[in-house]
Amino acid sequence: MILTNIEFSEFIKDFETTLKQLFREKGDINQLSLERGLPPSIMTEIMSKTPLAVAIPEQYGGRGSIVKECLGLLAAASYESLSLSLIFGINIALFLEPVSKYANEGVKKDIFDRFLKNQNMGGLMITEPDYGSDALNMKTINREVENGYQIKGTKHWQGLTGAADYWLITSRKENSNGELGRDIDFFICDVSQPKQQVVVEEYFDNLGLYMIPYGRNILDLEVPREYKLEPETTGIKMMLDVLHRSRMQFPGMGMGFIKRMLDEAINHCSNRIVGTGNLLSMDQVQFQISRIQSAFTICSAMCARSSEISGIEHNLAAEGLEANSMKAVVTDLMQESSQMLLQLSGANGYKITHIGGRGVMDSRPFQIFEGSNEMLYAQIAEMVTRQMKKQKLSNLFDFLKDFKRTSDACLYFENDLNFNIDNNIPQRKLVDLGKIISRIICAGYVIDLANKGFRADLADNCITSVRQEVSALVCSFKFSNTVNIIEDYTGNSSWMEFV
Repeated sequence: MILTNIEFSEFIKDFETTLKQLFREKGDINQLSLERGLPPSIMTEIMSKTPLAVAIPEQYGGRGSIVKECLGLLAAASYESLSLSLIFGINIALFLEPVSKYANEGVKKDIFDRFLKNQNMGGLMITEPDYGSDALNMKTINREVENGYQIKGTKHWQGLTGAADYWLITSRKENSNGELGRDIDFFICDVSQPKQQVVVEEYFDNLGLYMIPYGRNILDLEVPREYKLEPETTGIKMMLDVLHRSRMQFPGMGMGFIKRMLDEAINHCSNRIVGTGNLLSMDQVQFQISRIQSAFTICSAMCARSSEISGIEHNLAAEGLEANSMKAVVTDLMQESSQMLLQLSGANGYKITHIGGRGVMDSRPFQIFEGSNEMLYAQIAEMVTRQMKKQKLSNLFDFLKDFKRTSDACLYFENDLNFNIDNNIPQRKLVDLGKIISRIICAGYVIDLANKGFRADLADNCITSVRQEVSALVCSFKFSNTVNIIEDYTGNSSWMEFV
C-alpha cells in the first residue's frame, strides 16, 4: 500500500538507505555490475520500496507524477548504479508518464495497480533495425481487426528486452492500398495476455549497462482497441512530447552519477599521497576536478529547470531546443566526468570493477540513444539559425541577447559570440554551433539557480569553466576545415616504402 502522505524527504532517504545496504553491504556493486541482469532477490527488495510510485497519479495510489520527485529518485539510483537509474528512467519517462497522459481511462487502473502491487515494469519500442533515428520511416504496421489492432514488425535495442511486463509500441497505419500512413500510432502491449507475447529473437551483448537486457524483438500481436493511446492532436506530436519529456529527465540520471564521480575523485585525490603532498594539491588535478564540479552545478541547474517545465501537464512537442540541450550536454558531462575519474585513479581506474572505469562504459551509450548527440547539436543549431533568418539577423550575439533562454547568460560570452553566421553552414559546423548554443542555454540555468540561492562559489566557478569551453568551441567553429575522407588511400601510403 502506498502512503502518499509520506514526505518525499523521508521516502527518498529510506530508498537511498536501501540501495546503499544492497549495493555496498549485502552485495558488491562492482561485481553485480558485471552480471547480465540484476539478481532477482536484489531487484525484488529494491522494488519493495515502490520507487515507481513517484510516476503514478495520486488517484491511482501513486505519489502524483511530480517531476522533482521523479528526478530525485533517478539521482538517488544513479549515485549507486547508473544501470538501475536507467531502468527507472525507462519505466517513468517512456511508459508510465505517457500512459498517465495519453492512455484510455479504462485501462489505467489495472496497469498502475500492477506496477504498485506486483512490481511490474514497462518500456518503449520505437527503434527498428533499418530505421534507427529515422523514426518517421518505421515499417512496423498496425491494421484494424475485429477486436482491436494487429501489429507486425521488428524492433531492436529496447531497454528491458524480455524483462518488461508492458510495452508501448509505435507503428504506422497500413492503408487499404498497402501503403503506410505518415502519422505514428502508440499501442500498449501487455505481454501476459494471449496474442500479445513479444518474441525475443536475439539478446545483444551490450558493451556496458550489463544490468539491462537489450535485443531484437519480433512483433505479431493483437491488442484491444482501448490499448491505443489517444493523442491530443497527431501521433507525431505525441511522440515528440514523450521524447522531449524523456530528454528533460536525463539530468536526473546524470545528477547522482556525476555527484558520485565528484565524491570519488575528491576522496581519492585527498588520500593519494605523491611525494610530499596529496594529488589534490596539484594544479592540474584541481583543474580536472573543477570540471567535474562544474558538471555537478550544470546538472543541478538542469534538474531545477526540468522540474519547472516538464510535467505531464505541459505539452513539450515544441520544446526541442531545451530538451535537446539538456540531453546532449548532460550526457557529454557524464562521459567527461567518468573519464576524469578514471584518469585521476591511475591504473586502478582501468578496471571494469572500478567505479570510474565502469562509469566510462555505462555512461557512453547515453550520448547515443534517444538521438545521438551530434544529431541533437545540429538540430539545436538549425532551430536557432531558422529563427535568425526570420528576424533577418546574422550576428549570433545580437540574436542571443534578445532570445529568452539566453538573454542573461550570453552577456558573459559577448566577446566570443560577436560574429556573423553564414546562411549555408556545413553539417560539421552546425554541430559546433549547437554545442555553443546549448552551453549558453545551460549557463542560463545556472544563473537562474544561483539567483534562487544556490551556492554562489559553485555557480561562479561553473560560469568560468563554461566560458573556457565556449571559447574553444568558437575557435573550432571559425576554423576552416573542409577535409573529406580519401576512400582509396592505400596507394603510396605505406611508410615502409620511404625508409
